[in-house]
Amino acid sequence: MKVLFLTTAHRYNDDRIFYHQAVELVKKGFEVKICSLSSGYKGIIDGIEIESYSILEQSAKQKKDILLKICNDFQPDVIICSEPLAIIAAGKFQKIKKTSIIYDITEWYPSFRMLQPYSWLLKPFHLIKFFLIQMYAGFLSTHFIFGEDSKKFPLMYLFPFKKNLTQPYYPDDIYIEKNIKQIAKNKITLCCTGRISKEDGIDNFFKAIDLVRKRKPDLEISILIVGAPKRDSDAKHFNQLLEKYAWENISIVKPTSFETFTSSYSEADICFDLREKNFEYNNSLPIKLFYYAASGKPVIYTNLKAIREHIDVSEFGYLVEPENSELIADLIINYTEKPSLYDKHAKNARASYEKKYNWNLIKQTFVDFVKQSEK
Repeated sequence: MKVLFLTTAHRYNDDRIFYHQAVELVKKGFEVKICSLSSGYKGIIDGIEIESYSILEQSAKQKKDILLKICNDFQPDVIICSEPLAIIAAGKFQKIKKTSIIYDITEWYPSFRMLQPYSWLLKPFHLIKFFLIQMYAGFLSTHFIFGEDSKKFPLMYLFPFKKNLTQPYYPDDIYIEKNIKQIAKNKITLCCTGRISKEDGIDNFFKAIDLVRKRKPDLEISILIVGAPKRDSDAKHFNQLLEKYAWENISIVKPTSFETFTSSYSEADICFDLREKNFEYNNSLPIKLFYYAASGKPVIYTNLKAIREHIDVSEFGYLVEPENSELIADLIINYTEKPSLYDKHAKNARASYEKKYNWNLIKQTFVDFVKQSEK
């Protein structure tokens, strides 16, 4: 059985597509190919054929033509797509060969970043346009995979009779470096990872740390940031923050490969994500949360609806309002003053991952879903 992954926005070595879904299908005897339009590579990795191009700047027609050509060359039985443009190309191929089209929905479409380039006057028109494209993609799809329950709207409700699967972003243990630490009374390492920007919480992170430093001047604080700004405006803002606070012991590490992600923050005592609350973020489950738990790291996270619906963070950390620096500082200091609480949360984080949030619990369900989707 031949399975083709088509994605425009994700890289060919995306953690979900490559390291979990594709790898698992190859293990079960499927012939698998991945095509991405955001990263260039041709070859075979771990038994998975890759034919990808870095052509995001090209027109929609040019991109569709390449995706359709790959479908024609590979002749898949099942096509798993991550975005509407890939679905539309797969729909054209379906007229040539009856094949299943699975729409793996892990992102909001349209996302607020898609609308950022447009003026406030044009945003409503583009929002409607993108929404209609999403509806068309849902119509062309034969099956749905939802990364989380909140992503089921609106396609699940518009096409209730199409078979679907909810497949969370649980990590595979082979990609996890477990490092459960014991907290010191006078020393702590605080960490955040990912995109560095105001909306992703870098300001809230620094404000809380500044308050801890003022309250406990004898506490030696190390800051670990694994990530980078993606926009010039974000880089400028981040540099201004670094100049404003001018602290010692700030380590900034560039984004690492997926295989080394958990080792990049292994020295952290507490992991943070203090992103701002908006509709999209509030209804999106941060994937990193599962990796922090798997590593044995207590967390302090923005109190998002999607997190409350999927994970009991109280077992290994706290959900907070991201602007509440007073409370966040209290929680950090509390860990240093109550090492038994820290130890409990660190062990609970790993235990929660092992019992509830690991890939082994859901991988066979995914394989079965793909098998049964074949027409």
